[in-house]
Amino acid sequence: MNSISANLNIMIKASEKASKILIRDFGEVEKLQVSKKGPTDFVSNADLKAEKIIIDELKKAKPNYSIISEENGIENNKDKNNTWIIDPIDGTINFLHGVPHFAISIALKTKNEIVSGCIFDPIKDEIFYAEKNIGAFFNNRRIRVSNKNQINECLFVTGGKIKKKLDIQYRRSGSAALDMAYVAAGRYDGYFQNELNLWDIAAGIILIKEAGGLINEIDLSQSKKLNVITSTPNIHQKMIEKINNF
Repeated sequence: MNSISANLNIMIKASEKASKILIRDFGEVEKLQVSKKGPTDFVSNADLKAEKIIIDELKKAKPNYSIISEENGIENNKDKNNTWIIDPIDGTINFLHGVPHFAISIALKTKNEIVSGCIFDPIKDEIFYAEKNIGAFFNNRRIRVSNKNQINECLFVTGGKIKKKLDIQYRRSGSAALDMAYVAAGRYDGYFQNELNLWDIAAGIILIKEAGGLINEIDLSQSKKLNVITSTPNIHQKMIEKINNF
């Protein structure tokens, strides 16, 4: 693996340890206990177990860091300048239906900036990670956003509700973290979605930036109802015009 910071190494190790639980439970999804948090929002005991493993591993290494996680919420500890942001399963609906497209997402926010992040797809054994001023990587290989400049040749990805018909090619995958990782790796050319949570997108923010992509300004002091528009620089303005008020 490329030379990485101690903090990023901790994040990767924590995600790898939690992934063993998810791989096992994914093979027996019909046995999982599932509860409903909202109209389209579910949590399984797999989410809870994976999150506990991640938090335990991170706390072992950095006991004073604060934490924001999907299931446990906000935990303010002694060090409020450094905060782990955790989503144990981004793509829970996919996971619960046996669709092999979900990921563990962990990011580190220092003061009010995401400085490192990793997104790990345990089923495909694909890990995307990035650090500020170091670059973005996929399975130890440097990645960059795509270099397409014709919007009609691009493929975008989204989630949530769309108010109008859009004159672009797009897909819905069910995992915001992987959507952003795929843009960083050049698999998709752009991503847009409203009403997201910080833990859905935190790791993706640093991946996009370090892979050379553009992303709208996001208020990292907020944990919910965040909007994202990101793409390759070549088509960013064209994309914004196409999806205006989507």
